[in-house]
Formats: sequence, structure tokens, C-alpha cells
Amino acid sequence: MLSAACLALSLAGCGKSDKPPAAPGNPPAAQAPAPAAPQSAPAAPAAAAGGITLPNFASLVKQEGPAVVNVSAIKRGTPAPMRQGDPLYEFFRRFGGQPDMGEAPTGSVGSGFVISKDGFVLTNAHVIADMDEVSVKLTDKRQFKARVIGADVFTDVALLKIDADNVPVVKIGDPSRLEPGEWVAAIGSPFGFESSITVGVVSAIGRILPGGSYVPFIQTDVAVNPGNSGGPLFSTRGEVVGINSQIYSQTGGYMGISFAIPINIAMDIAKQLQETGKVTRGRIGVQLQELTQDLAQSLGMKNAHGVLVAAVQRNGPADRAGLRPGDVIVSVNKEQVQTAADMARLVGSAKPGSTVDVEVVREGRTAAVQVKVEAMTG
Repeated sequence: MLSAACLALSLAGCGKSDKPPAAPGNPPAAQAPAPAAPQSAPAAPAAAAGGITLPNFASLVKQEGPAVVNVSAIKRGTPAPMRQGDPLYEFFRRFGGQPDMGEAPTGSVGSGFVISKDGFVLTNAHVIADMDEVSVKLTDKRQFKARVIGADVFTDVALLKIDADNVPVVKIGDPSRLEPGEWVAAIGSPFGFESSITVGVVSAIGRILPGGSYVPFIQTDVAVNPGNSGGPLFSTRGEVVGINSQIYSQTGGYMGISFAIPINIAMDIAKQLQETGKVTRGRIGVQLQELTQDLAQSLGMKNAHGVLVAAVQRNGPADRAGLRPGDVIVSVNKEQVQTAADMARLVGSAKPGSTVDVEVVREGRTAAVQVKVEAMTG
């Protein structure tokens, strides 16, 4: 439990059903989307309200909206069992036999976005997990059967491919430029309503969730509901900075807290999936513990900066490099380490066989250790 209200962590977007998902269209009065412009336009400022300038996302929707897609997935079902209370239940109970109930397929509906002119699409892994057929629908109503290039459950990123050329693509941004309080927008298909935009602000960055140790999530108050999963989170610069993935909710619907995967992490996963069809992660063989202020002071440190090495695997990479229990890791390859999740991300993204520079505090002194990364198995 992460709060007194006992909020449940939910996957933000695949709406599951007992029937194949219908691909709802836009309202009849809606006009065809404008073709994507060669360059993304930032959200234009609107009239000031109380001295605060509010953004206008209309130009962003027109230029980036065509690159956002609807993702539908179907899993072929098994014959549905007849239950007591069904009209024919008593008949077959008395006289034997088994009715042909047909199959009961299930499905999911989510969102995605095109990242290349030749039809590569990013979405969430949970949108297409265990599904037999995946289709992608563009805003111009064209629909394509999609191939699943690969999916990574640890980051909840999946890469799809459709046989389409010269399709609209999004512009990739830099999540490190985001600041709490900055306006952002999500475009997707909540509850199947395609091309819906919701807006809000960045609530926090680098948020770590249970089971999400590889992802420092972007937390926002953008309305995200079932069907939004896999859709893009845009900055006011018209750039994708994240993939909408999860929400906190007591009801399964939006309650003001949503989370997006930083796009730089997603693009790295997509590159590996495109090249090899799988994701390879590094490991160095340490067990870590979060550093509290009291623990830091007991180790002779003024600030609780870094993570404590609680145990070292015998004959593992860290052991061979000279790391030992009681060391406090403060950086990896000159990137600051504040949490165990930072270590998981930095070491996990290192290529097996490569060497990482680990800075540690040991008995009040700083030391540099080079550790050769091994491939994570299992």
C-alpha cells in the first residue's frame, strides 16, 4: 500500500471485454484530420487568466494527431461453458450432450503512435499481451494488421509494424527538459473514443512504482482512462515525451494521478526490439538498500546521497571488481544515483560485456571502481 487510501495501481489502458473490440469511429460531424505538417508546432499561448498564460493545444492536435493510432487486439477464445440458469442448461442436464457454444474471444483496445515513416508503432506491452491478432487504425480510417516485433514487460513497451509507407510520424522530445508544473497533453482512445485529447501538468518526475524499477515514471494529472494506454504524452513543444501507461485508481478509472514512461527509455527498448526482437539487460551482482539520513550519518556521510550495497554475489562482477557490503554507490558512468531504481536502470541499460565506472563512498572516502557488466538471465 502506497497510501492511506489504499489506491490500486492499474494498467491505464486496455479495455478488456468478452467480445472482440469494435473499432468505434469518430462522431459523424467530425471532419477528416488535417495531414501532418513537416514540423511540429508547439502549443500556442492563450489568453492570460489571473496573470497565468494558458496554452492552446489546437495546433498540436492538428499537426501531431494524425500520427496517433488506435490499437485493437483479439485473443481467440475457448468454448464458453454452460452455466446453471442458461435456458438450455436443464435440457442438456437431463438428456445429455453438450451444446456448441462457439468461441468466446476477448480483446483489448489501446492507443499507440507512429515513430517511423515505414510504419513502426509504439504502444504498451500490456495492450497486446497474449493476443493472437493486433490491428492498427489510423485517423484517416485506414486499418492494418500489425506484426508484433517484440514486447518488454519490465518497461511495458511494445513495438509493432504495419505495412504502410509515408505515414505521419511524431516528433520525439527530451523528457529531461520536463519540470513539475509544466503543461502536457495526452492523445489516445479512452473507452474507444478515438483521437481524444486531455491536458494537465507534470506532477512529478522520476517517480518509482511497485514493479516499475526500470522506469522512472513521469507523473501527471492528465486524464488517462482505459483505452489511453500506449498513447503519447506531448509537451507544449509538440514533442512526445512519454507513453501513457498506468494510473492510480480505486475504481479503475481516472482519479487525478497518471504515469507515463519517458520516451527516451521507450525508444531504447524499441531499438533493441527492432534489431534483435528482445531486450538484453546488464547486471553486476549486488543487493541494494535505500539510504536513509540516519544510515548515511552512521556511515560518516553528511547527506543521504546514493544507495547502500547490502550484499555482493560471490564471484560475481561486483565481487571481482572489489565492491563490498557497506559501500555506498553514488554514481554510475558519472550519472547520479539516488535510488535502487536508478541503479537498475543504469546497469540494466548497459551492454553486457561493457565496463561501467562506479563511484562509491567507502569509510568516508570516495573511490572509483570499474565493473564489467554481465547479461541478466531469467
